[in-house]
Amino acid sequence: MIPPKPTPRPDKVSLRQYVKLFRQDLLSAQPQRLYRAWMAEFRTPFFRSYMINQPSLIQTVLKERPDDFPKSQRVSEGLKPLLGESVFLTNGETWKRQRRIIDPAFEGGRLRDTFPAMWAAAESAVARLERNVGQDIEIEEEASHAAADVIFRTLFSIPIEHEIAGRVFSEFRTYQRSAPIVNLGAFLPLPRWFPRFFHKDTKSTAASIRALITGLTEERMAAIEAGTAPDDLATKIMTTVDPETGKPFDTNEMVDQVAIFFLAGHETSASALAWALYLCALFPEWQEKIAQEAQGLEADFAAISRLKISRDVFREALRLYPPVPMMVRETTCPEDFRKREIREGSQIVISPWHLHRQERLWDNPDAFDPTRWQTENGKQCAREAYVPFSAGARVCTGAGFAMVEGVLMLSMILKHFKLTPVGDPPVPIAHLTVRSRDGINLRIERRI
Repeated sequence: MIPPKPTPRPDKVSLRQYVKLFRQDLLSAQPQRLYRAWMAEFRTPFFRSYMINQPSLIQTVLKERPDDFPKSQRVSEGLKPLLGESVFLTNGETWKRQRRIIDPAFEGGRLRDTFPAMWAAAESAVARLERNVGQDIEIEEEASHAAADVIFRTLFSIPIEHEIAGRVFSEFRTYQRSAPIVNLGAFLPLPRWFPRFFHKDTKSTAASIRALITGLTEERMAAIEAGTAPDDLATKIMTTVDPETGKPFDTNEMVDQVAIFFLAGHETSASALAWALYLCALFPEWQEKIAQEAQGLEADFAAISRLKISRDVFREALRLYPPVPMMVRETTCPEDFRKREIREGSQIVISPWHLHRQERLWDNPDAFDPTRWQTENGKQCAREAYVPFSAGARVCTGAGFAMVEGVLMLSMILKHFKLTPVGDPPVPIAHLTVRSRDGINLRIERRI
């Protein structure tokens, strides 16, 4: 049985057709040949775009010369209303300064410190699911709730039931529905002053979310000054100074960073968890293995390292359904890739979605097979063709955090419940992240 995969478009379509398909869904807007190509070129009247699937080229862009391939500002156009100048969108010295302040909060020992909050969020998720035993549920919604709870507990020491946390979560769901993955500026070379024609809901919900986050940030700054702030991620980041300038984030900068922590830490984690739970429902033998492994799970950070089956299943879910399906960089000088002359200002697309299913690299790439990570092919591909959190200097600072959260949530849920698919298979589409077009419906039963 092969897990659901989008139907690719025909090889040749007009630019107008492509833009329309692209705005509807990134994945089905691409042709089948990209699952075998080492490199593909796409031309518009305004710029050229190159998708690279060859590991050596990806290594050049992400690891060897990242400063020569900054993040494309075209893609960031659609995210500016919410994320402002967050670490996810910036480049150069601004980005480096932001990472110098943020990275210490996610270093080794801090993961252990955040584990109790993750555990509490996992227990709350189990309690919410308990109320739905014997019913059909939409698991993406439940995963979103759980992931948002983790973020608020670890970042601000408040549960999702907190009034402000609940309002941010509610507003963000509206934002998800209104924000396209690409804006007009992704296709046209617009000057800064030119209006971007965002949907009115996109701008209003982004402003509302940022206002709520500003309130939380100002409240925390006051608590830090009073010496009453809890020792959580927000406090850690807000009290860290850049070792080169000696200055911390100001309020506006912190709001930008909290916005991306919520987007990256909630939206992507929810996507990964929902698909992992669906795959376990689709392949019940793996569900049973995780449930058995999880019987000895306890509120101890060291226990995570013993959840090897859950980790391999979660890694496989990230391979088949990477939350961020495409990453776009821009050339700052002429390049020569595979004997093609690439102009300065061209777009370089790295697609985890296609790379993780590259037919020349992976054995049985479309299959769900958590055992692959113990094979020689799987180990090699893990090094060269597996980038769910990007790679190199711009690797997601919360990658370790996300892996602990995902493995813990998956194990806790399957320890208590048995899941079965219901209805039509979900159809993967990509907007902010890889989600299902019509949700993922599962039947939940108490495990005996």
